[in-house]
Amino acid sequence: MDANNLDFSEIAPYDEKQFRTAIAKMVSEPGFEHAIRWVLPDIDYDQFIGLLTACNNKQEFQSRIMADFLDELERKTTAGVTASGVEKIDPSKRYTFITNHRDIVLDASFINLIFLRRDMPTSEVAIGDNLLIYEWITHLVKLNGSFIVKRNLPTRQALDAARQLSSYIHYAITQKHESVWIAQRQGRAKDSSDHTQESVLKMLGLSGGGTLTENLAEINICPAAISYEYDPNDYLKAREYLLRHRDPEFKKSKRDDLFSMETGLMQYKGRVHISFANCISPMIEAIPADADKQESLSRICHQIDSSIHSGYRIYPINYVAYDHAFDSDMYRDRYTEEDIAKVTEYVEGQLDKVDITDVTPQERNFMRTYMYMMYANPLRNKLLASGSC
Repeated sequence: MDANNLDFSEIAPYDEKQFRTAIAKMVSEPGFEHAIRWVLPDIDYDQFIGLLTACNNKQEFQSRIMADFLDELERKTTAGVTASGVEKIDPSKRYTFITNHRDIVLDASFINLIFLRRDMPTSEVAIGDNLLIYEWITHLVKLNGSFIVKRNLPTRQALDAARQLSSYIHYAITQKHESVWIAQRQGRAKDSSDHTQESVLKMLGLSGGGTLTENLAEINICPAAISYEYDPNDYLKAREYLLRHRDPEFKKSKRDDLFSMETGLMQYKGRVHISFANCISPMIEAIPADADKQESLSRICHQIDSSIHSGYRIYPINYVAYDHAFDSDMYRDRYTEEDIAKVTEYVEGQLDKVDITDVTPQERNFMRTYMYMMYANPLRNKLLASGSC
């Protein structure tokens, strides 16, 4: 499939020709002003609109608007965003950054903040169309360099959409010379146990004109681990877990997704660390040409998972949660009685936010157990990756 003959306008970020028109459409929607004033209550809105409407392209939008917004978000809702392994990224190359998925909005945003602060090229960002609840959100994400992943399609349409998405990613890297970010799985890992879905790699390998491994090697996959000390959505994930336990057919509403986005943005996350691993193209290129396709996929998934798990930053809450979840004292020297008290207070406080009125003591304990496992799993997977478990 020749990318030059494909129409990507439906899913691609806005280009310079579309930029100012898209900004005008976005700011004309009443919901946009309401959202900006809610997220940034102290903003001089007229001055903000003046800065916004003066942007002519993604680079200006990100450096003049998004960088300041993310700086403010870091200051108000984190104890700092740090990174390691950035030196492994060759500025002359473009990459497919594949990471674990914790926050709907901020995973890729914090990665791009790291790049902006180092005057490195930012990456285009994959975002599911299920999150494009309002028209202004679609405009905003495409102005900010996002490309759209179509979700929940019938089988034939889903395959066509996967081919289009794969072709666009290869086109972005090899012809537009833009890096891209994509999560290792569709949707967040609700229990924080992160594993790459083979379907993501199959999609990435649909385009390129070569074999599966040749196509994957072409896009320079670079795994990265994102570690949040606290997940503001933890109680919402526990709530969803309970509701699914009660009713296996439970489905979230669009309002649930929007509230998750708001909560992830605005609530406290503690320390945030991003660890970049080495590009795995050499590993993929070393797979024999006659290797079984399924075995090749499994090996590449395992390499991505191992790279991500090894890169986790472990915080006191993870050590406390691990020992609690597995009835262990293995890491008793890594935390204090005060840490235990803080974690207990935090977990109970988060559970108090669950807005289900008829929760029984057994169900609260069900959610509590789930939350402790959520914070234990990053340490558990890091141990497995190192061969210590």
